[in-house]
Amino acid sequence: MSTVLLDWLKKLSHALGFDTADSFPPGHQYARTRWTGAYFDIPSDTKADDIERRLCEAIANTPLVFAHIENPTPRMQRVLIDVIERRLRHSHEREAAQLAALLIRAYGSPHIIEAAPGLRHAIEATEGHEAPARVRALFAFLLDTQTDNVIEMRS
Repeated sequence: MSTVLLDWLKKLSHALGFDTADSFPPGHQYARTRWTGAYFDIPSDTKADDIERRLCEAIANTPLVFAHIENPTPRMQRVLIDVIERRLRHSHEREAAQLAALLIRAYGSPHIIEAAPGLRHAIEATEGHEAPARVRALFAFLLDTQTDNVIEMRS
């Protein structure tokens, strides 16, 4: 009897949004994306688009929370990449390197969807190298893609 009651209370709590979501709803495009609910206070009844927006805002404001996301969506990755590029422009290489390491670690999952064409290849090409070499290679890739975007914008 108590198991039935607990299950019912759990379903009710979820339906009312008292639980904290730690993934997108089943069947969602990014259903493999998971996050540690303690770092992201997202009620369980939040719509998927709003969930992604909230996670992206959290990454933009406190980029180290990216470490608590498994299989981040391409949009989440792009937010982190933007932060990395901003830190590099402002000569904060150490902070940028720390964030780049988080992105590299995220690509250890075979289920992650690339945020930019060639990003997975650029990261996998440095597998087995020391962390600083991997970070420098990622910086070079980001610089190249940033330069490509500038050239395309000028055309």
